[in-house]
Amino acid sequence: MIALMILGTLVALSSAQFQPQPSGRILESPVPALCAQRTIHQRFNGKGYYFSWADPRTSGQELDWLTGRNFCRQRCMDLVSLETSDENEFIKSRIVQNKVKYIWTSGRLCDFKGCDRPDLQPLHINGWFWTAELQKLAPTNNRSQNDWSESGGIGKPQPDNREAIQGGAPENCLAILNQFYNDGVNWHDVACHHKKPWVCEENESLLKHIRYNYPNIRV
Repeated sequence: MIALMILGTLVALSSAQFQPQPSGRILESPVPALCAQRTIHQRFNGKGYYFSWADPRTSGQELDWLTGRNFCRQRCMDLVSLETSDENEFIKSRIVQNKVKYIWTSGRLCDFKGCDRPDLQPLHINGWFWTAELQKLAPTNNRSQNDWSESGGIGKPQPDNREAIQGGAPENCLAILNQFYNDGVNWHDVACHHKKPWVCEENESLLKHIRYNYPNIRV
């Protein structure tokens, strides 16, 4: 059973969302016309989902984590947040059914200004959160409350920050991998610059923003 550590609005994280990202790029705002024309491939528990591989315009494309977020956000969506076990299994079933190797989620390790807060320490255990919803994940060492894989590229339980250990970029973004290491369909920490298919989930905050500021746009 996946659990969230809901501690109210994460102010420090919220303010960091709209600051330049570590790459120097910016998290984008929704575009009214794109929100109105957004494609919904399937609905689950009241929310609409977009699967990049199911759209002829994006089928075969892979994006880095921030570019995937911006694609979704422009359409009043965001990368998917796996807030419940049911939602996690729903998304995993679509991945398996369509033989998708991996996808991005909105999960991220806190690496912004303000991430030195005591309640987020140590970061590799307590610093993961769903960026789309600004909600913390359960501690990574609470294996019954998450879906982190028990293995990976160096045979260690996830998250393992493997790429950084091997001299590369830190693995600060959360992806679902489909039997990539013959370890099932589970969560993995992955360096954010890697390119993958993506899943967007309708974001009520962005939809409310458009409804309030553009009352003539039907979203």
